[in-house]
This record gives sequence, structure tokens and C-alpha cells, in this order.
Amino acid sequence: MTTNTIQESETNASATTCRSMTGYAATRREFKGWTIRVSVKSVNHRFLDVKVRIPESLESYEQRLRQAIAAKIHRGHIDLQVAIDPGETAPVRLNREVLKAYVAAAQKLAEEANAKAELDTVALLRLPGVIVGFASELPKADDSRNEFTNILGGAIDEALTKLDEMRRIEGQHLQEDLDARAAAITTKVAQITELLTALRPAFARHLQARLKVLLNGATIEPARLAQEAALLAERCDVSEELDRLRSHLRQFATLLHASGEHGKKLDFLLQEMHREANTMLSKTPGVQDEAIAVAALAVDIKLEIEKLREQVQNIE
Repeated sequence: MTTNTIQESETNASATTCRSMTGYAATRREFKGWTIRVSVKSVNHRFLDVKVRIPESLESYEQRLRQAIAAKIHRGHIDLQVAIDPGETAPVRLNREVLKAYVAAAQKLAEEANAKAELDTVALLRLPGVIVGFASELPKADDSRNEFTNILGGAIDEALTKLDEMRRIEGQHLQEDLDARAAAITTKVAQITELLTALRPAFARHLQARLKVLLNGATIEPARLAQEAALLAERCDVSEELDRLRSHLRQFATLLHASGEHGKKLDFLLQEMHREANTMLSKTPGVQDEAIAVAALAVDIKLEIEKLREQVQNIE
């Protein structure tokens, strides 16, 4: 691999954006007087869930449509709708016998009621059984190379491409927000790390003050005091939780900027980060100023993680 190729690969990797599961797109095509309208909508879902709504005359195309979707989209609830509308070159075909029967019935009712029969032609066309089809019919899906199949396939491909682009743009906005929140957590982790160096002497001071009250003026050996303070500090030490948080944050950033389907993995990492934040809170006594500051930062981290989890639910 050449140096240029390596640089191009690194540039492409840095430009990779995650995809949102939310989007909408629509396309339109014309075919011998017919208008083909395709719309596709996607929302978040744990898996790929496809719903196809097409005219009964196009049922033989459904499997192809599902395959086209699966080839471009890996996760989310997808609602694809295809509508075929007749144009001027596809005139309506009427069942004239049924229409005559409706007219005769209306006239007879007018005579019996001694009323004037005023027939509304538009209303007549809406009556059941009057319109039975169109003078020109859509082709069947017997030949995958026929013109209609190509036009319908092109409309589907265009709609899915537009949807994918919308999901990519939305995913870019999500990624920027997630990066900012992850950076905020990293900053707070660094602040807690700095505070930990001041906690051990703070624990010693707090323990000495408590013992002074309990012993009512009696003295305690400095070595024993240091030992007890060290034990208290060890029970309240959150260094391991901070190390795991830093590791999870690095994995989170790597996945967020990688190509492919990573929404579930990101959610799992955030669950682990949430657990570490809870552990820090449970191990930090809110007595000393330093400990109170650590607890406050841990609460902020927990809130940021919860916001991250809300956003990650919409990533493919």
C-alpha cells in the first residue's frame, strides 16, 4: 500500500459518519400515462422491520422491493408505499350495465316519491361496481427486464438513495452531538482524577475530627489514624471506575466514527458507563468538600450518559 493510499484511507475513516434511523423520501415516475409514486419512511427499531404497501396488481413485485430495501438499509422500521395513478392516456372502464341499473333505480324512486330526479354523474361514478378498471392495464412482473419493471426499480432505488442520504445527514448531526457530550464526560473524568489526590488527606482530617469527638479528648496514635484513613480512602477509591470509564469512552469514539451498524454496541457501552457512574456515586461519601465535588461531577457524568443513551437509540 502506498503512502497516498494510506492517507486516503485515514481521511475516509475520519470522514465516516454514523447513520440515523429516521428519514423520509419520495419519488415519482411516468409510464405510458400512469404515474408511479414511491414514498419511504424510516424510524428507529431494534432490527430491520419492513412494511410494504403496494397495489394488489403489484403484489408479485413485493419480494423484489424487500430485497432492495435490505440491500441498502440494515436497521430500522421501514414503511415503503407504492401508488399507481392513471393519467389521461389510461381512461376509466365502466360497467355500463351496473350504471344503467343505478340510473333506473334512481328514476323509479323519484317517480314513487313524486320528486324530481337530478342525477349527479360524479356521484354515480363513486357507486360500488361502476368503475371496473382502466382501458390500459399495467404489465405483469413476468419479465424482470420489461420497461415497467425498470422504471419502478429506478423509482425505488432513487427513493432509497434519498432516504439513505437523509439518514446520513441526520446521523452527522447526531454524531456531532454525541462527540460533544462524550468530550464533556472526558473532561469531568479528568477533573475527578485531580480531586482524588486531595481525598486521602481530607479523609484523614475528617476521621481525626470524628475520633476527637468520640474519644472525648483522648489521643490516638498517628500510625493508627493513618491506617484507618487509608482504609477509608481505599473503600471510597474510584480509580478503577475512572479507568473503565476512560476505556469505554475510547471504544465509544472508535465505534461512533467507524462505518457499519454500531447502534447496539454503542448502547451497550453506555449501559456499562452508566454502571460505573452509579458505582462512583455509591462509593463517594458526601462529607468532605472534595468528596462532595466528586459526587457532583459523577452526577453530571450520569446525566450526560443518559442523554447519550437517548440519542444512540436512533443510530443504525
